[in-house]
Amino acid sequence: MRHLYQFFLTLFTLFVSTFLFSVIAITSAYFYFDPKLPKIDVLKNVQLQVPLRVYSSDNKLLAEFGEIKREPIHFHEIPKTLINAVISAEDESFFFHPGIDYKGILRAMVHLAKTGKKGQGGSTITMQVARNFFLTPNKTYIRKIKEIFLSLKIEKQLSKQEIMALYMNKIYLGHRSYGVAAASKVYYGKELKDLSLEQYAMIAGLPKAPSKFNPITNSKRATIRRNYVLSRMKKLNYISQENYNLAIKTVDNAKIHVAKIELEAPYIAEMVRAKMVKDYDKKAYSAGYNVYTSISSEMQETANKSLRKALMDYEHRHGYKGVLAHYNLTNIPTLEQKIKLLSQYKPMGPLKPALITHISKAIKKKKHIQQHAVLLLKDGTRAALNWTDVKWAKKYINDFKTGSKPKKIEDVIKMGDVIYVEKRDDSNYALAQIPEASGAFVSLNPQNGAINALMGGFDYYHSKFNRAVQAKRQPGSNFKPFIYSAALNKGYTAATLINDAPVVFKDSYLEGFWRPNNYSGKFFGPTRLRKGLIKSRNLVSIRILRDIGIHYTIDYVKRFGFTEEELPKNLSLALGSATLTPMQIARGYAILANGGYDVSPWFIERIEDPKKNIIFQQQHTAVCNADYPQKDCPKDKNLHAKRIINEENVFLMTTIMRDVIRFGTATKALKLGRKDLAGKTGTTNDQLDAWFSGFNRQITATAWVGFDTPRSLGRVEFGSTAALPMWIDFMKVALKDKPEQKLRKPDNIITVKIDSNTGLLASRHSKKTQFEFFVNGTEPQGSNNSDFGSPSERRIENTEVINEELF
Repeated sequence: MRHLYQFFLTLFTLFVSTFLFSVIAITSAYFYFDPKLPKIDVLKNVQLQVPLRVYSSDNKLLAEFGEIKREPIHFHEIPKTLINAVISAEDESFFFHPGIDYKGILRAMVHLAKTGKKGQGGSTITMQVARNFFLTPNKTYIRKIKEIFLSLKIEKQLSKQEIMALYMNKIYLGHRSYGVAAASKVYYGKELKDLSLEQYAMIAGLPKAPSKFNPITNSKRATIRRNYVLSRMKKLNYISQENYNLAIKTVDNAKIHVAKIELEAPYIAEMVRAKMVKDYDKKAYSAGYNVYTSISSEMQETANKSLRKALMDYEHRHGYKGVLAHYNLTNIPTLEQKIKLLSQYKPMGPLKPALITHISKAIKKKKHIQQHAVLLLKDGTRAALNWTDVKWAKKYINDFKTGSKPKKIEDVIKMGDVIYVEKRDDSNYALAQIPEASGAFVSLNPQNGAINALMGGFDYYHSKFNRAVQAKRQPGSNFKPFIYSAALNKGYTAATLINDAPVVFKDSYLEGFWRPNNYSGKFFGPTRLRKGLIKSRNLVSIRILRDIGIHYTIDYVKRFGFTEEELPKNLSLALGSATLTPMQIARGYAILANGGYDVSPWFIERIEDPKKNIIFQQQHTAVCNADYPQKDCPKDKNLHAKRIINEENVFLMTTIMRDVIRFGTATKALKLGRKDLAGKTGTTNDQLDAWFSGFNRQITATAWVGFDTPRSLGRVEFGSTAALPMWIDFMKVALKDKPEQKLRKPDNIITVKIDSNTGLLASRHSKKTQFEFFVNGTEPQGSNNSDFGSPSERRIENTEVINEELF
């Protein structure tokens, strides 16, 4: 008995000593580590790494930038089924323990004592939060001790709901997805609330080993892990036996889903990204900024379609350059082989690669050919390609010449050919090819400078060069309105006669003699200023510039946003020889559109942080006058746009540019059925560039077509042929249901009946008359022919030779 007593006494003493030693050790460890532990309060306002997201003005996602995919959510947004799944897989006592699982830690200690190796277990969700936010992933005893103390502190300062939300948002779940909301979209392309039971279980099984149990890279192991989670949920009575049975039989359908882009606007999205990185450095990619742009989704979609249609129409006019490749289909018998073959060809904008698997026999009925080809697309679907959608494809020879019209499909394509096709609005497919010519389109709100839509090329992923803001090209006659506005400002009237006659200039800037011509090669003698712009007469523009002076003109047109360095200091400026971007031209036209007020283009409306606090709000100028009031006119009067062109000048220019559409080089725009549109075409020498810019009070837009490496677009390619249709297609949608804007006549403008030939007051001898607008006091005072025009334009010579070095 005495020995037994001695044994129990020794055992008790050992137990008490061990307990006291443990308490002392733990207390000492706490006091040693506590000062070195991070403050827990930071978890209440933790800033998770979230990608940069860019939206349209109507909240459609344009782009997402950043390596980490994360969408922070609140506890109440986490589905109960997912919480149960995570608890079942990771920490069944989460809502009851104080932050650490004593049993789990004891099991890990026993395992260590028995084997000498670290074992799994003992890590609660709270401990994982501590580790993920504050500690390194290195497995050491010191880290484990810190993890325990941190967990106890976290539990004291945060609620279980807050801890669970932190865990659900922070945890890495594979394929660059952090947090359950991001994983839901990455693996299933759905909102978290829309997942099924088995999908919740799959996501809940990922934290243990996101690579090993990944449904994309290892679906077999992932399914085993998912089924384990489901079995735990059943055991803990979170799901019924019936639901369990159904769930484990379901084949997982996870696949990689990229961010669902709701609006295609990659060029403007890249402009936003570059601006954000410039202003916020690398923080832009991870601070969770949401950037809201000025882009209208309807206008952007229309711009995309309009530019692509214009370039595809250009391709149709110049012939088919041939198929992508040809294969002998007898060597590729199976559908899988054919689809694999197509996988090497990438889609391009709206164009899709397709394989010709069959061509029907051509049947001629009433002078019409009935024939079709069968297409195989990359997704395995088949479609018909009808003869009517192939017959445009004359053989391309060069930019000036095509072959003869094809008579049947086989004259263009054959079985085994890989081609590009484009889906039409009626769901049929048409033969297509990647346009070699490029284009750009910009639309502004002239009242405040906001960019409504921007397209920098046919396909951003084919060419990231943003022609709308980076391509400096000669605008040709598209620049003439600025010259004419300068002339009106210096005393010219819309009825001033300018001699349209040959002239030769000796100019050191132009290295010798320069003999400009009108495109037609003809000369029309005395021409009223209005008609000179309507008909885009080159000699009229040159003589105007020569008369009003180059230095004066450059100083004046700088008001439209151009810099002196960009403008050539010679008479070629009259023909648009400056190199400018479509954005610059659009800004200049916006000033004419809004009545003469200075506005600058902008595209970022506001920037919000992840908590929706506005950290930047665009402080743009806006037109704020009685005639065209802005409902959102800035309260700060410093942001009221300043008038830089007088209203009489703008009125006269607008009426002239409306006549360009009514009677001049842009009559195609009459199909829009509106009277409030004004604009000007532009074509450079040898048809290197084609332009059209136009506006009403609500919208300004510029369209450009040309080759990136300048070469002729072809003999029949002008601004009215290549660029104007793009503008028309855009305006047709952009102005739909918008009432026409009346042009208010300034009080100082009067209407006078003049002789159309002389520009003087009409008389009974006048053969042709018309009404013309004048600033009061500038109207003609008589009908005597000796009174017309400026002194240098009173006579007509066959040719003048002028030493331009004198100007």
